[in-house]
Amino acid sequence: MQKQILIIEDEEIARKNLEHILTKEGYKVTAVDSGTKGLNLIKSKTFDLIVTDYRMKKIDGMQILEHSRGLQPYTEVIMITGYATIDSAVTAMKEGAYHYIAKPYKIDEVRRLIKEALLKRSLQLENMELKDAIRKEVKSPFIIGSSKAMEEVKKTINQIAKTDISILILGESGTGKELVAKAIHNQSSRHKHEMVAFNCGSFSENLMANELFGHEKEAFTGAGKTKKGLFEFAHKGTVFFDEIGDMPLSMQIKILRVIQEKELIRVGGTNTNPVDLRFIAATHRDLKHEVEKGTFRQDLYFRLNVVTIQLPPLTDRHGDIPLLAYHFLGKKSREMGKTISEIDRTAMDYLMKYSWPGNVRELENIIERAVALENGNIIYPEALPDHITQLAIETYRVIPDDKIPTIKEQEKKYIKWVLDKTNWNKTKAAEIMEIDRVSLWRKIKTYNL
Repeated sequence: MQKQILIIEDEEIARKNLEHILTKEGYKVTAVDSGTKGLNLIKSKTFDLIVTDYRMKKIDGMQILEHSRGLQPYTEVIMITGYATIDSAVTAMKEGAYHYIAKPYKIDEVRRLIKEALLKRSLQLENMELKDAIRKEVKSPFIIGSSKAMEEVKKTINQIAKTDISILILGESGTGKELVAKAIHNQSSRHKHEMVAFNCGSFSENLMANELFGHEKEAFTGAGKTKKGLFEFAHKGTVFFDEIGDMPLSMQIKILRVIQEKELIRVGGTNTNPVDLRFIAATHRDLKHEVEKGTFRQDLYFRLNVVTIQLPPLTDRHGDIPLLAYHFLGKKSREMGKTISEIDRTAMDYLMKYSWPGNVRELENIIERAVALENGNIIYPEALPDHITQLAIETYRVIPDDKIPTIKEQEKKYIKWVLDKTNWNKTKAAEIMEIDRVSLWRKIKTYNL
């Protein structure tokens, strides 16, 4: 959604210039020429950011700041004035202004401060939602991310959670596949029963059968009593198969029978035991390719793949990095009994520029390390590992990774990447790519971006 910015400026030229600049940046701008009009708008409409002149007749910038704090406490305020003094700047900052800018100002500085203020608001709102979830004791895991890809994931979860269909979650290691499975289970009608997670790559075939199906007394040496397996333990709940692509073919046959017949036979037994289960599976492998190779059963693939959820790698959702970083910062600070509440701008730049081959899990580990090493209240670059601060290289990814892309595919991906990085500022994107704006427009049309 477009960010809503309110400009309150009684000088016509300054107001129109600022409105023009911010509109070109992609913001939804409302501009008024008096504090009275601005206050009326604040009372009737929510804004993400207010940019106000300091000195105005009747209602000045300080009064706007005061009223906005009461009416819209999470809306940031930037004060602009041609009568800058140290006292007025200190007063404005003490009262809660995000920043204080003296005229004449540099446009690039205003752009930067506005982006930072809007990011701060987004983080505050995200933090508020997290606190609300904790207060309400919401069982469903909170899936963090406002990128288009993650919004699609959330939408799909909401659509399918209440059903009982099988789901296949695809994505690289560390993208949060188990978190999505938990979210689906906790929003389903089975949420009062168990969800059992089983990693198919962690057990031998015999041990896997014993863990899943259980065994009868004296089924093998050391089996002194009957033991129920995870399937029976999860009766009326959900079974989550992590890395289903690593499951041996012979075990796949047994799993398929449980899904189809809704019953199982324990190891060493002859009697069938009914089970009522929902199945969710996840893998980083291309299961279609595994089926073609003969290493994964086609019938099991169709049984599991009723609905597919594709999780994007973190490098394809860079806009979510600040939200995730601050979420992990709060979590790890609480766990370690620290009061670290901020990430230095330079440190955040390093996090934004890193390619994240380990995805969200790697980001969590990096933040945990930084919290452990940092003794103050702010995470500085020194707390980040060398491979992030020294090798912070911007990357873009071609999917699937094992397919050699054509030049056109590379170009399309690169152009979209640059446009996303520049917030679709075509003039800036064209400058970065060293092409003229008309050529960029043609490529956007050609590639249907």
